[in-house]
Amino acid sequence: MNKGKVLVIDDEVNILKTIELSLSSSGYAPEVFSNPVGALERAKEFYFDLAFIDLKMHPMNGLEVLAQLKINSPDTTVVLMTAHGSIESAVEAIKKGAYDYITKPFTHKEFIHIVERVIEHHRMNKKLKGLSYQLDERFEGEDLVATNKTMKLILKTSQEVANSDIPVLIEGESGTGKEVLARFIHKNSSRENNPFITINCSAIPENLFESELFGHIKGAFTNAIKDRIGRLELADTGTVFLDEVAEIPKSMQVKLLRFLQSMEFERVGESITHKIDIRIISATNRDVSADLSTGFIRDDFYFRIAGVKLKLPPLRERKDEIPALMKYFLSKYSQGRDIKVGEDTENLLAEYDWPGNIREFENVIKRLLVFTKENIIKSEYLPSEIINFTPKQTTHPLQKIDELERQHIKDVLKIASTTKEASRILGISETTLWRKRKLYGL
Repeated sequence: MNKGKVLVIDDEVNILKTIELSLSSSGYAPEVFSNPVGALERAKEFYFDLAFIDLKMHPMNGLEVLAQLKINSPDTTVVLMTAHGSIESAVEAIKKGAYDYITKPFTHKEFIHIVERVIEHHRMNKKLKGLSYQLDERFEGEDLVATNKTMKLILKTSQEVANSDIPVLIEGESGTGKEVLARFIHKNSSRENNPFITINCSAIPENLFESELFGHIKGAFTNAIKDRIGRLELADTGTVFLDEVAEIPKSMQVKLLRFLQSMEFERVGESITHKIDIRIISATNRDVSADLSTGFIRDDFYFRIAGVKLKLPPLRERKDEIPALMKYFLSKYSQGRDIKVGEDTENLLAEYDWPGNIREFENVIKRLLVFTKENIIKSEYLPSEIINFTPKQTTHPLQKIDELERQHIKDVLKIASTTKEASRILGISETTLWRKRKLYGL
C-alpha cells in the first residue's frame, strides 16, 4: 500500500536521494531518475500519479520532458522544480500542462506539504473525471413514482439504507426501474454529489472484464496502447451500480470479491496496490436463488453484494400505479401541452400486462404524444399489441381473513431485509411474527 506512485527526475544525484527518502518515509512509492530519457521510457510502462521534474537538465530540459510526459501519461500531475525560479518560466510550465512550480532548496517538511497538496488535487481531478463520465451517460426517468403499497415500502427501506455503505441488491424484471431505484439510493446518501458510475456487466467480454473494472497500464496486453483508469476507480468516493451482476463470469466473481472485501486493487499489468472508497449497488433480472443452487453465482460473492435485497414487482402486479405513471410521463414529455386521455384508452392501458414494464409504458406514452395532434389521446393511437390484448380469464374467489393475512405477511417478508424489520412494518412482535410464519408455513 502507498499514498501514490511518484516519478522524480533531476540530474543532481544528491537531491534525488533526499527526495526519495522524503517520499518513502511519508508513505509514497517513488522512482527516481537522473536521466530524463530513461524516466520517460519508464513512464511508458508504468502509471505515475505525480511527477516532479527539474527544469535545468541535459540532454532534455524540464519543459521538453513535461511535454513528452503529457503525451505518454496525460493523467499524471506534474510539478516542475528549479533553483532558477522566474515568473516567465513558471507561466510557460503551467501553459504546457504543469500543475505547479516550486523553487529549490526546500526542507523535507516543505516538500511533503507540497506533495500532499498536489496529491489532493490529483485525486480531486480523478473524481471530476468520474463525474464527467457520469454526465456523459444519458438516462431518463430519474424520478420515482410510487403510489402502490409495495413500492412505498421499497422506497422507505431504500431511504433507510441510503446513508449506510451496506451493499444493496435490487432484483426485478427488465424495465421495472432497477437503475432508477439505485440512483434514488445514491441521491439520498452522503455520496450524492460524488460520481454514480453504471457498469453493464452483461455487455463486457470476459477477457476485458478485469481491465474494464480495474484499469490497465500501457503494454499490459495487446492493444493496450495507453494507461487506462478503470470504472471502479472513476467512481472513487461515489457509487458503482453493477447492472446485471449475475452475468459476471465466475472467474471475475473471485477477483471482484477480493476487491469488495478490502477496496484494494491493482491495475492489469501493474503491481502497485490502490485503495478507493465506493458504495456498491447491484441489480439482476435473473432468479438469484436458482443461480445459487446451480453454482452460476458463488455463495460468497452473493452474500457480499446482497447486504440488503430489494425486489421490484413488475408493472402487471402494480397496475394501480398506472394513472400516476401516466400523469408523470405526460407531464414530462408533453412540452406543456394540455393533454387528456380518453376513457377507452385508459381502460386498454390498465388491462394490458406490460411485459416490458415501466420502460415499455414510458415508450408507449412517448408514441401517443407523437401521434396526438389534438388535446386528447385516443385508443386508435395505441400499438396493436395493446389494442388486441385479451386479459387472461381468471376467477378470484373471496378470501378468508387468514388467507389475506398470510399473503400480506409473505409480501412484507419479500421486502424486509430482517425479521425485525418485517415485524416493525407489520406492527407485531418478532415472537408473534415467528408464530404466524410457522402457522402459515412461511
